[in-house]
Amino acid sequence: MTDGLELPPIEYNTYIDVPPERVYAALTTASGWDAWFTQGSEVDARPGGYMLFRWVNFKVDRYTGESGGPVLEAESPRRFVFQWTPGDSTTTIAFTLEPLGPGTVVTVKEWGHTFSEKDLEALVECAAGWGEALTLLKMYLEHGITYGQVPSPDSSA
Repeated sequence: MTDGLELPPIEYNTYIDVPPERVYAALTTASGWDAWFTQGSEVDARPGGYMLFRWVNFKVDRYTGESGGPVLEAESPRRFVFQWTPGDSTTTIAFTLEPLGPGTVVTVKEWGHTFSEKDLEALVECAAGWGEALTLLKMYLEHGITYGQVPSPDSSA
């Protein structure tokens, strides 16, 4: 039986051609997250603080929802760690920032999913989502490109 066992972590990294301080600000402020990934988020970026992500008509599937959890670590400009509950289990998300030349290697790691059906679904969604999120973060910080609004199907000519 696999109940209670954790699945392997999700882990991605990318190089973003801006200093760690800029990346850290995009990860530790509501305006930072809202610029590239969320709509109306709230962030209290200190240990014991709270993250609340909000999405409104996000992406092509028009997802609307929210998720949040406590902030565990906030070490500017190196590391930011928080938790949320995307499935049955609370998972931990750690962003680690390492300077490299004029830019930053950003690593995101999420762990704590179990073998429950809801956690397996969350793991698949988060595995794809964090890869997309790092791409969106890179495009925003390097080029000022945001996700933008996806037109509703009834607005096509």
